[in-house]
Amino acid sequence: MDCVAIYKSLAEESRLRILNLLRKGPLCVCHVQEALEMPQSKVSKQLSYLKKHGLLASRRYNNWTIYEICAGDNSLVAANLRELEKVFESGQYREDSSRLEKLDTSVACLPREESCCEGGAC
Repeated sequence: MDCVAIYKSLAEESRLRILNLLRKGPLCVCHVQEALEMPQSKVSKQLSYLKKHGLLASRRYNNWTIYEICAGDNSLVAANLRELEKVFESGQYREDSSRLEKLDTSVACLPREESCCEGGAC
């Protein structure tokens, strides 16, 4: 993963909104879609982009695809996500988080050993 790919991944509002939601833990596509109030196709496209560029990992769980942030050992990704924490506490990001808190996301609460980032997947 090179720095250009990382910054391109972080340079789009929908992707930042997705990362904001996923920083609290793994989520199903449907929960991301509902919290962001966006069409499923747009959410899936952005999730795929983030996964392709190494910021997310996914796995199937029954009928759901679960996504989670997977910065792995990439210190540049980790540092940028830490800096974004400040941004994620305001405006649209806070509204998205509030909508997410109202949803039943129990399907995404996977035990740690079932994480898609385990075993070097990222």
